[in-house]
Amino acid sequence: MTPTVQGAEYAQLVAFVAVAEQAGFSRAAEKLGVTPSALSQTIRALEDRLGVQLLNRTTRSVATTPAGAALLERLRPAIAEIGDAVSGAARAGGRIAGTVRVHAAQVAAERRILPMLAAFHAAHPDVVIDLTVDDAVVDPVAGGFDLAIRPGEVVEKDMIAVRLGGDHRQMPVATPDFVARHGRPETPEALIGFDCIRWRWSGRSLPYDWEFHRADGWFAVSVEGPLILDDRRLMLDACLAGIGIAFLTDEEAGPYLADGRLVTMLEPWCAPYPGFFLCYPRQRRMPPAMRAFIDALRAAGTII
Repeated sequence: MTPTVQGAEYAQLVAFVAVAEQAGFSRAAEKLGVTPSALSQTIRALEDRLGVQLLNRTTRSVATTPAGAALLERLRPAIAEIGDAVSGAARAGGRIAGTVRVHAAQVAAERRILPMLAAFHAAHPDVVIDLTVDDAVVDPVAGGFDLAIRPGEVVEKDMIAVRLGGDHRQMPVATPDFVARHGRPETPEALIGFDCIRWRWSGRSLPYDWEFHRADGWFAVSVEGPLILDDRRLMLDACLAGIGIAFLTDEEAGPYLADGRLVTMLEPWCAPYPGFFLCYPRQRRMPPAMRAFIDALRAAGTII
């Protein structure tokens, strides 16, 4: 007898897609709002019903079997289509609802998203923004995100990328007291003789090399110093405490440059570059909640 989809069996299929996409039960359970043990039982029930193993499980990872991969390929567009239909029905009733999962770099979350959230919630009270603030570069699809906001230098080529805001500049900054005690570097290469506060992309092992520009193009300087951080707010705080020179964007350092708590260095070598981009995978139909969020960013003047 050919298996059919009836009642709770649809929920089993949705659960399978979530586990396969998240490559694990814990993250999929969090996404679905159930416990990992309940989700595991659901998948077992689906495999028993179909008579085939869909997932290979180890203590460290979960991956689809060939049968599971084939089922996932067929289910993804079907479930997305059903989601679109449900969202369309809600929209026809004058209501936009749903959850938009966003992964954003820290500065982008603070400067681009937070200022427009109150107005967005007032306009769309049934939309939930599930915001993950992290400077790590993740695969939005594999991570279960609808949108990602990240610097242009780490945008995947197969993603749709919409520019957010204008150009950025990164520049070395320090407190006036630090400059009085240690002086200023005359060239970017001279930074090697100064205490610098280094930053490391979350999830990477080596600190970021500071990038500068001259007539023949961009070049990088590998600085040294007493502190390596993967949190840009802590990097700013450490700089304000006088620990060393930090390499900050004009948005991060602007208020402190304006009130004199920080001063800039090497400005002739600090050229503008494209800032943040809103990224999302190509899709046939965009969910209404996701479209509403993007439209709100545009209305706020964030999207160029």
